[in-house]
Amino acid sequence: QVQLQESGPGLVKPSQTLSLTCTVSGDSITTNYYDWSWIRQPPEKGLEWVGAILGSGSTYYSPSLKSRTSISRDTSKNQFTLQLSSVTPEDTAVYYCARGRPYDYWGQGTQVTVSS
Repeated sequence: QVQLQESGPGLVKPSQTLSLTCTVSGDSITTNYYDWSWIRQPPEKGLEWVGAILGSGSTYYSPSLKSRTSISRDTSKNQFTLQLSSVTPEDTAVYYCARGRPYDYWGQGTQVTVSS
């Protein structure tokens, strides 16, 4: 059974960096079969893909967020991490991590609020 679990602070101040970690069990993030994504859903809006990391370690990002986004991984812990810099209230959202495309396994999501 594949499981993903997001973790990180629920409140971030404007201009700071949001950092979230996804811990994966039941599969390896180094597999070549899947990529591992971050997706978010702002209040009353649809899902927005943020970026992903492949089994090779290569990363790719949403063009609209690319300048502020970094995804990395710790293979010893089977975790991948999202960092989003210079956040504003518009980055307030539920953040999810997910496997594959189409996404077949998701984390439960974690609420991140950007507010002073």
